[in-house]
Amino acid sequence: MLESLIEERKKKLERIKSRTDPYPARVKRDFPIARALDRFAELMSSKREVSLVGRVEAIRDQGGVVFLDLRDESGGIQLVLRKDLYPDTDFWKENLDRGDFVEGSGALFETKRGEKSLEVSNLRIAVKSLKPLPSEFYGLKDIEARLRHRYLDLMANPEVREMFRKKSRFWSAVRDFMEKKGFLEVETPVLEAVPGGAEAEPFVTRHKALDSDFYLRISLEISLKKLLVGGFEKVFEIGRIFRNEGIDAEHLQDYTQMEFYSAYDDYEKVMEHVEEMYKFVVKETMGTLQVEHGGAEIDWGKKWPKVDYYDAFRENAGLDLKYATEAELLAKAKELGLGADRQGRGRLIDLIFKKTVRPKLIQPCFLVDPPVDIEPLAKRKENEPDKVERFQVIACGTELGKGFSEANDPIDERERFEEQMRLREKGDVEAQMLDEDFLSALEYGMPPTGGFGMSERLFAVLMGKPVREAVFFPLLKRK
Repeated sequence: MLESLIEERKKKLERIKSRTDPYPARVKRDFPIARALDRFAELMSSKREVSLVGRVEAIRDQGGVVFLDLRDESGGIQLVLRKDLYPDTDFWKENLDRGDFVEGSGALFETKRGEKSLEVSNLRIAVKSLKPLPSEFYGLKDIEARLRHRYLDLMANPEVREMFRKKSRFWSAVRDFMEKKGFLEVETPVLEAVPGGAEAEPFVTRHKALDSDFYLRISLEISLKKLLVGGFEKVFEIGRIFRNEGIDAEHLQDYTQMEFYSAYDDYEKVMEHVEEMYKFVVKETMGTLQVEHGGAEIDWGKKWPKVDYYDAFRENAGLDLKYATEAELLAKAKELGLGADRQGRGRLIDLIFKKTVRPKLIQPCFLVDPPVDIEPLAKRKENEPDKVERFQVIACGTELGKGFSEANDPIDERERFEEQMRLREKGDVEAQMLDEDFLSALEYGMPPTGGFGMSERLFAVLMGKPVREAVFFPLLKRK
């Protein structure tokens, strides 16, 4: 079926080639269609010839008159070809298809039904398409097909195009807010000798010129902290990171993250900054601070409460982290069906937390002060050294950002890295690697610092979409 349609279009292509170039380098375009519609009365009364360009979305043959629905990114308009006024009407009626791009020139007018249209005095082919649009051939309902052929999804679904316009506004709002707060935007390397700043399995790549293996970064953190050692005080980066982990509704292998670090701030000040930023970004993106998600109205505008990690864990998992042993945590993990192959107290706590606590936190809040076992890069609390000064932004039952008072004691940091390396030796591929260069930088002194990171998962949650549907071209298994 598809092959026969393509062959038919190729025959039309040859007929067009006999008269003109079906793929010209240039077209005449006076304005986007939306601007022509905005100035419609003025242009119609002046009887000025107007040239518009776009994709043909529909063709209707009414005998001596052919109607084309033309659309560009800005909007759509009807082209009218009259056989008695335009001699080539029959040729284009026989050789145009839905999906072709054309340049139409003529005068604007209103039909008897009041439809704003362009009466064609000259038509040029701009691109001859060889494959039919989805609705003409097989439709585009299956989400896998939509993601695999995203260009067709964008073509067929204006609401998807609008979602990605919102995504552009989302990141613009983040950037605007950070710059107005005095932060400097920077860029740091994607390739690293030692991946750090998060617990995730990295991708490995070979650098031929240096004859060495390198890792694609799993976080922006380590390089940004080195900039604070070097004398910058407020820096942020919006960049791509890469994690070689599973695919689900909340995780991608490569995605955009924003991280910032602010010298002389602690996690309390960072929480103030983050709450203000999220409210600004949500309002700029959605136009409101009340957003529906999963059947619930999420109110981003209220003051966000602080939820104590130990209290929430005790209430929902039934274990007091002050006293719970690794054996008890392992037993709880088995009870919850989380498997028994994970090693280390911190990993078990995190697994149980994600299963029992996080799904119950629906309205925006800060989850604060977790055990040191799960966060090797955060500063210990002064009077409770078994805890760290860390917070997570939680809403809609998922984590939407994380920040902390940064650890800057090089001796303590080395001990924590060594513990992470012991976990790696036991088989935990997501445990962090010991980074001698970063420890060396800390030995020169990093000022007291507050840091924070968020990813495009926040945007996906605002849209009510799995995260892979909120990126243009998610990585899919090759056919």
